[in-house]
Amino acid sequence: MMNLWTSVCYMVSGRSRMYHSLTQAALISFDSLIISLVIAFVSAAVIAIQVSKQFLMSGAEAYIGGSIAIVMIREIAPGFVALAIGARAGTAISAEIANMQVTSQVDAIKTLKIDPVGYYFTPRILAAAITVPMVVMIAEVVGITGGLLVSHATIGLHPARYIHSVWLWLNARDVYISLFKGFVFGILIALVCATKGYETKGGAKDVGNSTTQAAVLSTVYMLVADFVINLIFYL
Repeated sequence: MMNLWTSVCYMVSGRSRMYHSLTQAALISFDSLIISLVIAFVSAAVIAIQVSKQFLMSGAEAYIGGSIAIVMIREIAPGFVALAIGARAGTAISAEIANMQVTSQVDAIKTLKIDPVGYYFTPRILAAAITVPMVVMIAEVVGITGGLLVSHATIGLHPARYIHSVWLWLNARDVYISLFKGFVFGILIALVCATKGYETKGGAKDVGNSTTQAAVLSTVYMLVADFVINLIFYL
């Protein structure tokens, strides 16, 4: 939490450069976009395969689109996107900062009277907080579309019925909450992974250990945050 507070103060003071944040935005979210969308599409397709036949047998095929949309927006899209970004970009953040730490680049920054926490953490936290919700929103659209295609291919569900069900079930509040989840998950990914990298001492072996710990801890914290957010908004 102290590192997060330091980063916020660094950003508010105007010392953070927008160029650094844009660079990190590309590294964190844009480079993870394809794998995130593939995961969202496949997840929705699998859900559609699992539920379509059962819904058809019970005469409730008109609810397939709404069910998939709710599952995707409330849980699958924000959760899976965050896990994908954490696995790809989060570990890269940890490894990069850990390597700077063990090669004394962080000490060099300190000699220039620059706060290393603010300098290294702020662009990454800001980029993740802004861009992860964007990826989540795109993943939601891709996932719902994937459910439509698979439902039509497996049980011949007409796209109009699917889309009508989506609009009938879809609630703007769920979309806002999913974007809020993406915002929180993005901050956690950048903060936890950067912190583990910054705390690294030793050599190359310790860089690898820090990267592994960052991946595990960021996943655990995201799951806990997901539970708390669901508890607050859906209880």
